[in-house]
Amino acid sequence: MRVATWNVNNIHKRLPQLVDWLQRTQPDVVALQELKCTTAQFPTDALQAAGYGAVSVGQRTWNGVALLARGAEPLPVATTLPGDPADKEARYVEAAIEGVLFACLYLPNGNPWPGPKFEYKMRWFSRLQQRAAELWATGHPVVLLGDWNVVPTDADIYKPDTWRDNALLQPGPRQAWAQLQAQGWTDALAQAHPQRPPFTFWDYRRKRWERDAGLRIDHILVGQRLKVLAAGVDRAERGHDNPSDHAPVWAELAQARKRASMKSNPGG
Repeated sequence: MRVATWNVNNIHKRLPQLVDWLQRTQPDVVALQELKCTTAQFPTDALQAAGYGAVSVGQRTWNGVALLARGAEPLPVATTLPGDPADKEARYVEAAIEGVLFACLYLPNGNPWPGPKFEYKMRWFSRLQQRAAELWATGHPVVLLGDWNVVPTDADIYKPDTWRDNALLQPGPRQAWAQLQAQGWTDALAQAHPQRPPFTFWDYRRKRWERDAGLRIDHILVGQRLKVLAAGVDRAERGHDNPSDHAPVWAELAQARKRASMKSNPGG
């Protein structure tokens, strides 16, 4: 199964590029973020014509997330992140696709730091940790993927010292990321590229794309009963005319074998 995540930064502006990419790469499941349209405005018909069923949670002007399934209709499980009924931002959707539970997320940016937006980011992250733990405890195959707005380590950014005041690099979000991953989740890009995972985002300003001055903030976390065969970034999509500032991140997944117990395999 090939899964992918892409912050498209306005789905209507990028729709031709998105459809072209879907037809060329044919991922089985795609998580989209920053749709910048309401649920009613989501281009369901165009994506169905491209061979993809979809479930989306939109919001006027900002935010918005969706899950696409090739040749199938995602079965919605949740359209909000549990834990705060007052939170109306469209940042989370869960759906079952081909026996796997997928959670698409658009974690708050948190800038400017410090301030209320950063405090909201941390509260949201805490709720996500709780939900991830609940999903892990089910024992079912689960994938968490999206724009996490967290640079996990200094190796995941071109020049960390120039970003020290940015919310993406603060100790709080990095610790929350590490705590969530410690539940058992596999960081697909980091596992496939242990020396230096590829960047996924290049700011529009200061010719950062041209200089490869990037960051890794789009992540695919893979749960139990699944293994990562390969992972990468379709960075050429960032080089198109009028592109999103993110590139698609993908992973090839397979069902993992159950581990044999020590008693049944004493030889190790």
